Amino acid sequence: MSKGLDHDTLNENVKKAQYAVRGELYLRASELQKEGKKIIFTNVGNPHALGQKPLTFPRQVVALCQAPFLLDDPNVGLVFPADAIARAKHYLSLTSGGLGAYSDSRGLPGVRKEVAEFIERRDGYPSDPELIYLTDGASKGVMQILNTIIRGQSDGILVPVPQYPLYSAAISLYGGSLVPYYLEETANWGLDVNNLRQSVAEARSRGITVRAMVIINPGNPTDEVYQQNIYQDARPFLSARKVLLDMGLPVSKEVQLVSFHTVSKGYWGECGQRGGYFEMANIPPQTVDEIYKIASISLSPNVPGQIFMGLMVSPPKPGDISYQKYVQESNSVLESLRRRAHIMTNGFNSCRNVVCNFTEGAASNRNAFSGAMYSFPQIRLPPKAIEVAKKAGKVPDVFYCLKLLEATGISTVPGSGFGQKEGVFHLRTTILPAEEDMPAIMESFKKFNDEFMEQYEEHRGYSRM
Repeated sequence: MSKGLDHDTLNENVKKAQYAVRGELYLRASELQKEGKKIIFTNVGNPHALGQKPLTFPRQVVALCQAPFLLDDPNVGLVFPADAIARAKHYLSLTSGGLGAYSDSRGLPGVRKEVAEFIERRDGYPSDPELIYLTDGASKGVMQILNTIIRGQSDGILVPVPQYPLYSAAISLYGGSLVPYYLEETANWGLDVNNLRQSVAEARSRGITVRAMVIINPGNPTDEVYQQNIYQDARPFLSARKVLLDMGLPVSKEVQLVSFHTVSKGYWGECGQRGGYFEMANIPPQTVDEIYKIASISLSPNVPGQIFMGLMVSPPKPGDISYQKYVQESNSVLESLRRRAHIMTNGFNSCRNVVCNFTEGAASNRNAFSGAMYSFPQIRLPPKAIEVAKKAGKVPDVFYCLKLLEATGISTVPGSGFGQKEGVFHLRTTILPAEEDMPAIMESFKKFNDEFMEQYEEHRGYSRM
């Protein structure tokens, strides 16, 4: 008799869902690591795993919240600054029993109020804490909203390609249809409205109802959770919410928008803390109630993650004891990320058949992406390499990335995992390895790539557009 967890009886949506960031390349890298090979995991934006130090102030506050008995120690002021002690007492006062107690399913009201105040400062428009839900990272919030929207296979979600595999995996899991709209690589990953209209028309011709559109801001393959990782001054971050509200009536009251943020990215990199939020605009009250009902099934988002979110949106202010150190640490991370982005961009551009330009200004006309925490270079694979890959049963950029992994220990993600135009190949890598290690990593990549191209190119010489 077939059992419920036998593979052939599983939910087909579970089997269809693919997640390239932890896919074939990651599994092979993990095998090699077990065999003793040194692996550099650049497949996922996981800053602390690659050596980034946590910011001091938020860790001090959460440490005191986790061990509140320290607050009763007469020597606590010798170890922790007064403002960290005050903030820990503030957050503990918001809970109904410390970090070990469930919170409201939407998150602690006091933290949601801090998020609302942050959004208002950023955008210049009031935000309602009742329309803000704290979540276990931004991904859980995205999945919650997609689960609410998708009713079946005939419901489509517009997703920018290249896309973060969270969207394709979640849409498959919930039984919906992904409707791709391609960003223009040669125009700084810009949106072509005509292409967007064409995608919608094609979907409708196949009987698909387009239910929602994923907007990636400030640019693929990053998103709004990287609003602090802007490495140029010509195009500062502008939230989708501010754009919507700036448009005025009737649009500002009609278009439904859900925005997400997380403590995992930016310069915090607190991926393991799983703190995030989503804010809803123009969502009917009955729908908000349904979303609350579903959130309640999980009882509560994790409380330490909620406190990290509160600290991110309400960091030390000028005049606070910890302010100078917090600013110094934050700037140090961001400046290092900017330098690493340049090192990686220059390194890729020194390689045969690799094109990667730094997104440095509104008027740039570039052939790839390097910014936020990632690079997304285009790899011009020779026809012979494509042919060999297909004979081996591999997608060409998967073949390339596997060869790269075996030769160098650098674990990346093939561009095919994010979606790309037919016949165009990429890889995605984080820019997160330690700054002092970056030149050696890029040298290792260059050596592998140039030998790979030498092996598979029938006509020698650099292929540049």
